[in-house]
Amino acid sequence: MKLNSPLFDRIRVKSGEGRARPPQQACCQWPGCTAPATHRAPKGRHLEGQYWHYCLDHVKEYNQSYNYFAGMPDDAVSAYQKDALTGHRPTWRMGARGNESPERDGGFKENVKDPFGFAGEMGRTFRADREEPDGRIIRTTERRALEVMGLEMSAGADEIKARYKELVKKHHPDANGGDRSSEDRLRSVIQAYANLKQAGFC
Repeated sequence: MKLNSPLFDRIRVKSGEGRARPPQQACCQWPGCTAPATHRAPKGRHLEGQYWHYCLDHVKEYNQSYNYFAGMPDDAVSAYQKDALTGHRPTWRMGARGNESPERDGGFKENVKDPFGFAGEMGRTFRADREEPDGRIIRTTERRALEVMGLEMSAGADEIKARYKELVKKHHPDANGGDRSSEDRLRSVIQAYANLKQAGFC
């Protein structure tokens, strides 16, 4: 840096009286305290956006005894906390709004999936999960597994096991001279049988 640069001649500094002074810090609003107010604390319910200004020691003391729900009955506190879960926005049960006509209520289709059980929450069941005459409920997963194995919905455990063995022998590469072209079909049969076994069909 050149000290003899002509730019230094243009620099002017204001005299002491004309310089900007740092803003004066307010005093702590705690009764009897004159320390600078370096922190703020909320005034309370129904006074949102308004704050007390305290020093560090008094803001700690204030925060230890602060209670937003002071003076509220217990049921009102519970209702407030429940509404806070949804950001105090209105909510309603699924299916409670809209057309509740019998046509709409019974309009679930065979290919509709309900992995999270929302239909049960609304007091409905998908026709895809229907009960067979023997009292067994066949869900979509089990129905597809039976279709993969080429079986009827009324197939019993012995029939399922026999069909599984037959399909494994048919599509296994060892039975086809090492040909792996039907390996995908073999995998789907094994998965279908596992689903049926897990559901208690065999």
